[in-house]
Amino acid sequence: MSQHAKSDPHTTGNASAPSASSNGAAPNGTAATRPEPTAADIKRWRQYLADERAEAAVYRDLAQNRSGEERAILLALAEAEGRHEAHWLKLLGEHAGKPRHASFRSRLLGFLARHFGSVFVLALAQRAEGRSPYTREPSATPAMAADEQIHEEVVRGLATRGRNRLAGTFRAAVFGANDGLVSNLSLVMGMAATGVGSGVVLLSGISGLLAGAFSMGAGEFVSVRSQRELLAATRPTQVTLVAAPQLDIEHNELLLVYLARGMSREAAEHRVAERMGLFTCDCDPSLSLHPELPETEDEHEAVGTAWGAALSSFCFFASGAIVPTIPFLFGMTGIGALIVAAVLVSIALLATGGTVGLLSGTSPLTRGLRQLAIGLGAAGVTYLLGMAFGAVIA
Repeated sequence: MSQHAKSDPHTTGNASAPSASSNGAAPNGTAATRPEPTAADIKRWRQYLADERAEAAVYRDLAQNRSGEERAILLALAEAEGRHEAHWLKLLGEHAGKPRHASFRSRLLGFLARHFGSVFVLALAQRAEGRSPYTREPSATPAMAADEQIHEEVVRGLATRGRNRLAGTFRAAVFGANDGLVSNLSLVMGMAATGVGSGVVLLSGISGLLAGAFSMGAGEFVSVRSQRELLAATRPTQVTLVAAPQLDIEHNELLLVYLARGMSREAAEHRVAERMGLFTCDCDPSLSLHPELPETEDEHEAVGTAWGAALSSFCFFASGAIVPTIPFLFGMTGIGALIVAAVLVSIALLATGGTVGLLSGTSPLTRGLRQLAIGLGAAGVTYLLGMAFGAVIA
């Protein structure tokens, strides 16, 4: 998934590197003389080599924190990167020299994988795999370019598992922090624009923090609890196991149960016959649906728990809402306090937006700038409205 080095325009064609399909052999099978690589070739290939080594280490480090199937997948990815490393070693030959430093992105991934091993690393790895230069690199084989494209989908699948595990509580945390930042900055700037004293602005900010945090926590609790209850209400019960023996076979209501659950008539009739004891064999496993059996996995995992979402939302809203009040807590007043508050909130908005971008596999910078524009836009409008109301009251 090397993405640091770029193709040199002087290496296209047959000028400096073997064809991607020749692998150093002539068409008739005899050994071909490989052109001497240029200095630009050597530099580029050595960077590819360093990146492949670093990225293989990333996957091995991630595998140490995984087990079962995920561990096997990560080790297989590391093995594939090792094959790419061998390709560049073969091309370089005696020019391999001392190991070079990997690109900054690869080193950052390695650091995160060794110390955290979280879904963030997989999200970054997904982006790196998608930006591989091998499709434009004449010295890389078509198989290597295809590997990198497949690796992106493999890492995307692994990252998706982590995103699903984080979805409920993380959603509440991110939205809570963002709401706290934007709403309290808007409140503080709106109050300051009316011309009231800094003490009133500070008290307004603290009041907004408490009111918003409790509101967000209560809202998330009700929202997630209601969603889980709604999902639980749709899950089939065990009633068909109890009532089936007493049903009138001539007026079998059990068929209606399975039809209502979305089964085809053929599947529903087959299932009814099993429940009524008319079938003792599993004649067609594709028709033997068992919606009554308990599931081994929590179907509400992506929703999160009500208390977890509420607590997360409360804490992160409060942590976001406290930021605009920091300069006032330290005794700053006037325009200076508002500028410091806006700068602090801007940094936090860039961080929350970038985090969402990383987890969603998109550009963290784009998401961060979008969050920044929305937050400062809302605060700016509130400030103007505060000035207008202040002038009217005065």
